[in-house]
Amino acid sequence: MRVGLVCPYTWDVPGGVQQHVGDLAEALMDLGHEVSALTPCDSETELPGHIASAGRAVPVPYNGSVARLSFGFRAAGRVRRWIRNGGFDVLHVHEPAAPSLSLLACWVAEGPIVATFHTSNPRSRAMAVSAAALRTALEKINGRIAVSEAARKTLVEHLGGDAVLIPNGVAVRHYEKAEPLEGWPGEGGAIGFLGRMDEPRKGLPVLLRAFNLLGRERPGLRLLLAGPGDADDVRSAVDPDLRDRVVALGRVSEADKVRAYHSVDVFCAPNLGGESFGIVLTEAMSAGAPIAASDIPAFRRVLCDGAAAALFEAGEPEALARAAGELLDDPDRRASLSEAARAAVRAYDWRTVAADVVRVYETVLPAGMGAAVSADRREAEQP
Repeated sequence: MRVGLVCPYTWDVPGGVQQHVGDLAEALMDLGHEVSALTPCDSETELPGHIASAGRAVPVPYNGSVARLSFGFRAAGRVRRWIRNGGFDVLHVHEPAAPSLSLLACWVAEGPIVATFHTSNPRSRAMAVSAAALRTALEKINGRIAVSEAARKTLVEHLGGDAVLIPNGVAVRHYEKAEPLEGWPGEGGAIGFLGRMDEPRKGLPVLLRAFNLLGRERPGLRLLLAGPGDADDVRSAVDPDLRDRVVALGRVSEADKVRAYHSVDVFCAPNLGGESFGIVLTEAMSAGAPIAASDIPAFRRVLCDGAAAALFEAGEPEALARAAGELLDDPDRRASLSEAARAAVRAYDWRTVAADVVRVYETVLPAGMGAAVSADRREAEQP
């Protein structure tokens, strides 16, 4: 089967949707399908052979953050040419409500279309205002997927219709084993964070205030940060006598990201909300990192209601400091949570998730072709 994937957000800036599209493409190819993905991207960015650029993106406020999107006549022309040249059996667009390539693809494409909805934002003014304009495009979608119950609820409340629930995937085997970064975690202990440091809803300021509390009590404790953002701004939020214990790596390679998960005693996810899933959680779970995470609905579901992590009240530095401190002092509990996380994350392995996505493709294909794909899939699944 030839599958066309459309990503609305620029490939140059790491994000959950971009990673989802990239990982899904690789998982589908592992299953024997032909895949091409279209994304906004700067011309100097190196892309794999199966990823095509639709040109540069522009920053637009969207869903409580700033997204880099591509829209307009030139982008529409590139989308049209890519679809025409691709000859896809099914087109799979992501976040079609965002004013970018996925929406354009819905408008210009003919044939089966599947859409995945990632956004969790029950108060989305942008989606509410644009619902009528979106309807002509969304009516062409034959199959809908939501990555979480929160994303499904956002879709239902703002755009109508429903979706099958298929979670984000994670390449579990990719994160399972890695050497820690040199010098980490160290005898005094280490806590870690991965994400965009300059995005408020990721909750880094909460973690920094918690580190001020923990650092005073634990002379050797260090904080490892990975992700885009201004390291000087981050350190300025930490007490002066603790700043030399904050290490900000900036944007890291995929290999060093995996090593970072294996470099800390406690991985912290202090997100404030607006998350539909939490891909960093499944990555950390795959690595077996003990986790302290905000008690928000999306995280609670992934973390099995707290069986696979220590949950704390979102936005409360004291609660985060208490949860992380208890884990640092209890190696047996850290080991127990690590084991529970490794077991729970198997449900999100891409080999399982991609097979579920293919089943959705089968439902929107012409009857004869869908049956043929189903037969090929069953044959491939047999031992």
